Amino acid sequence: MSSAEERIRKELIQRFGEAYKSFGLNKLMGHVVALLIYAPEPLSLTEIAKLLGRSKGPVSQILRRLRDHKLVRKAWSPEDNRSDFYEIEPEIFENAFRNNLELIKNNSRLAKQLKEKVHSVNKKNNMDILYTRVEEMEMFYKLMEKHYRNFLTEWNDVRSKQLGL
Repeated sequence: MSSAEERIRKELIQRFGEAYKSFGLNKLMGHVVALLIYAPEPLSLTEIAKLLGRSKGPVSQILRRLRDHKLVRKAWSPEDNRSDFYEIEPEIFENAFRNNLELIKNNSRLAKQLKEKVHSVNKKNNMDILYTRVEEMEMFYKLMEKHYRNFLTEWNDVRSKQLGL
């Protein structure tokens, strides 16, 4: 690997780590994702840990979480059928977006539940301000849901045209 390629790999890993951390996620998650995005072939747990300078335990836990969120998947290797190999999911970015949509939908449900509770108590207490704030929360997240769904529809159209699907 040339020094220019090595610099790009290191920067990609560093930037993804920072991005994941800024979203309140584990920095190592970003490092693993970036490494697998960069890797032309699937990598074993041992290779991932070695390339990131980490022990296998934390890397294994991160890989499990990334698999649960459909960002990476196990892959088969003809050279070594005893080790697990990993690669990014083909729809990694769409899956990450869908994971965010699920968080927004959860916030919408939470806002609706809170609004109902505040409404039932408000008859006895003066909770108008809280009711207004929770109502705004619900409207905000419902609108976000709508825009996320519209984006996914548009993305599927763009992707289909680009890939000829």
